[in-house]
Amino acid sequence: MMNIRKKQPWSFKRKLLIVMIVVLLSLGTVIYSLADRYLIEHVEVVVADDTATAGVSTAATTVAAEVNATSDDWSYSSDDIQIQIDQVQTGSGSDQITYFVADVVLKEASSLRSAFADSSFGTNIIEDTSAIASSNNAVFAINGDYYGFREDGVIIRNGTVYRDDPVRDAMALFDDGTMKTYDEEEISSSDLLAQGATNTLSFGPILIQDGNIVSDFSSVKIDSNFGNRSIQNANPRTAIGMIAPNHYVFVVVDGRSEGYSRGMTLAELADVMSDLGATEAYNLDGGGSSTMYFMGRVVNNPLGKNQERGVSDILYIKEGVTS
Repeated sequence: MMNIRKKQPWSFKRKLLIVMIVVLLSLGTVIYSLADRYLIEHVEVVVADDTATAGVSTAATTVAAEVNATSDDWSYSSDDIQIQIDQVQTGSGSDQITYFVADVVLKEASSLRSAFADSSFGTNIIEDTSAIASSNNAVFAINGDYYGFREDGVIIRNGTVYRDDPVRDAMALFDDGTMKTYDEEEISSSDLLAQGATNTLSFGPILIQDGNIVSDFSSVKIDSNFGNRSIQNANPRTAIGMIAPNHYVFVVVDGRSEGYSRGMTLAELADVMSDLGATEAYNLDGGGSSTMYFMGRVVNNPLGKNQERGVSDILYIKEGVTS
């Protein structure tokens, strides 16, 4: 009689191996998805280099030699631009706050511009604020809204619409030198352009609107991206405010550095902007992104480490820009 061997069941080790392979494949898919979302560059639009704009002067260092501008006293004066930067310290010990205030008066609104990292619009494209500023011959710059960390919001830069997915409170700069805060879901990008909007930034929250401090910062949520931390507590900050048409104030707050600067809460930042005379004020990306650049160097001390973090974009001031 022929012996028929019964099919043996898979061993436990073989089953475990298959489970491990499935888990590793799934984990690899997740890791790639996260890397694709947060690490791998995705260029959507390559932007013309601003240095090629007609009427633009030479590098900022050359401009500095031609006008009354020094980095020692953080002041800059020309026929078109007036900049005065002051360092302010309040409190002491663990409650000390260090921040920098740039009072800027422009002759023409077109001197205030925006620029993308690597002159490209997309996600995960980053450069240090100082690098973007230098490549665009900026006299002064701050970090922007880090638009590349999210995939929504209304992004208009230098008069071009790059993204049109309204979700949050935003800020717009206009060609008459004014600045307005608004709800993206209440006004279209085409209406903004018709009103003369040149740049919009989508981060927030609004700090001051129509001369009044926004009263409640307790439930602010910019987005739900992986890696976000609460922005309600004391943090490094960057903000822009308008005192009058073509008269702006930029504030960068250092933080997370014990004994040097703890950072500011949103309410504290709003109070500072109000005390400076801002009638409109808006919070931009903060934390390690918070950077102020002037005349070829970083003015503040990011995270107390003198080390910048790459960002998607900046706002900057330069000479010789024509409308």
